[in-house]
Amino acid sequence: MKNELQVGKTLLSIPFVMDPYFRRSVIAICEHNDMGSLGLILNKRLDLTINDLIGDFPEFDSTVHYGGPVQTDSIQYLHRVGNMLEGSKQIGPDVYWGGDYESLKFLIKNQLIKPDDIRFYVGYSGWSPGQLADEMEMGSWVLGDLSANYLFKFEPDIVWAKAMQHKGPNYEVIAQIPNEMLLN
Repeated sequence: MKNELQVGKTLLSIPFVMDPYFRRSVIAICEHNDMGSLGLILNKRLDLTINDLIGDFPEFDSTVHYGGPVQTDSIQYLHRVGNMLEGSKQIGPDVYWGGDYESLKFLIKNQLIKPDDIRFYVGYSGWSPGQLADEMEMGSWVLGDLSANYLFKFEPDIVWAKAMQHKGPNYEVIAQIPNEMLLN
């Protein structure tokens, strides 16, 4: 069960994935069932704030990340405030997905949620039934464990390497492969 595809795991792209959406990505699996899988790319920060995207949102100093190429007109969020945000779903240790939007605005307006407690994502990554399992079998992804540090401690540009290093000595070598092979 430890190495099984499920909510609370991460997908780490192999180093040489050419797809710009997923190159050196760490994706948190938020939903995985018979209908398919949904995840959010944790380490692709955009040059936007949540207030740039949502006009009726309380003033909030929080950057937005790229969650994936599906429904890029939607906003998802991961946070660590747990059940304080009604309707949240725990997807990992100290990591929660979603929650009631109006409650979110209230908690932010009243400073009960701070920018360091939440990450916003434009779009998400999605797979139809069996598609992700097929990609895993082809070796496109390495399965890892979700850590709240990937969201709330590490800067996005080092998350992929940190997640690879957390897999153990064999993956530490992979984590050191330069982004551009010409730099090797």
